Amino acid sequence: MPHQVKSLIRLPEVQRRTGYGKAWLYKLIAQGRFPKPIKIGIRSIAFIECEVDEWINQRIADSRGEVA
Repeated sequence: MPHQVKSLIRLPEVQRRTGYGKAWLYKLIAQGRFPKPIKIGIRSIAFIECEVDEWINQRIADSRGEVA
């Protein structure tokens, strides 16, 4: 299996892609219902882009009754 390049995206981009606010995203993360961010600095976090995309695709499939 080829090595997959992983890209990191910051919170504002995650908010733009999901349409969710910061507080709601953190609530979903705490409930284990959204991919956890990774620490990239002392006070910085980022999300793994492919995990966020996968989560979005799953929401689309769920809403359309599809199996992803």
